[in-house]
Amino acid sequence: MIIRIMTAKDRPSLLKMIESTPEFNDMDRLVAMEVIDDYLADPENSGYNTLVADVDSKIAGYICYGQNTMTKGTWDIYWLAVAPDMQNRHIGGHLMALAEKNIQAEGGKLIILEVSSLPINDKTHKFHLRGGYKYLFTINDFYGPGDDKVLYEKRFP
Repeated sequence: MIIRIMTAKDRPSLLKMIESTPEFNDMDRLVAMEVIDDYLADPENSGYNTLVADVDSKIAGYICYGQNTMTKGTWDIYWLAVAPDMQNRHIGGHLMALAEKNIQAEGGKLIILEVSSLPINDKTHKFHLRGGYKYLFTINDFYGPGDDKVLYEKRFP
């Protein structure tokens, strides 16, 4: 596996992966692709950092993160996805570890991420807890009735 910065040639594979990710609803897919396109249009000024995991010349996953511009040292993980047929190979963990390393190298002290409470995301919640993220709180019905926003944090010394 090679983890590298996303390039324009990755877009078709990312679109296919995002469309096949069952945890993403239609709005998630639309916004994820908008963020990818914003990044590709101007990587230096987009506010996003986007890495892809390449396994045997196939995009197996990606992570998008960025500094929260209203803070000093707080970063957000916006998107993390692994292709359904590539899961359970630690790809998400490797992507997250490199993003965390890069964030710390930039002076990051706090990472915030959010996950929908729908049952389809149960594995995602467990993944973040195993990765050392701490549950912060839930905002009930944030995304819609019965679909809560669950926030997690990870702090660095």
